[in-house]
Formats: sequence, structure tokens, C-alpha cells
Amino acid sequence: MSAAEKSLHWAVDKWLSPTTEMPARVTQFRRSVQHRTRYVCVEAMRPGGLLSIFFFRHYDGSWHVFPPETERPAMNGFRRAA
Repeated sequence: MSAAEKSLHWAVDKWLSPTTEMPARVTQFRRSVQHRTRYVCVEAMRPGGLLSIFFFRHYDGSWHVFPPETERPAMNGFRRAA
């Protein structure tokens, strides 16, 4: 995935295809320091009405319409030499 394909601008263009007649605008922006997550809500008027999509920033810097996986506690097993 190229750097351009990771950007919020690229994701908005892909999902909403804004035009000068039907622009898209950010209506919400949230950042959680505790969970290290970010999301934005982008809205665009469509012939069928208002369309709102949430975009979530992933740990690699890319933006997607689904939230990143949460980090879960994990256990590691180590073999001991006999």
C-alpha cells in the first residue's frame, strides 16, 4: 500500500467521491490518548440524502472504514532446556 493510499484524503475520495457540487466535510474528530485511537466522521450530500462515514486511523497510519484491532494481552511460552 503506497503512502497516498494510506491518507484520509484518499479514503474519502474512494468512499464518497466528493465533487464541487457535492463536497464532503469533516463533522467529527475524536482522539483517545488512552486507547491510542483516532477517528473522523465525514459527511457528503448524495441524491438519496446525507451520507456519513466514520474513518478510523490504524497503527500503520492508514485510514479505513473499520476500527483497528484492539491489542489484547498475550502469553508467551518458552521451552527450557532439559
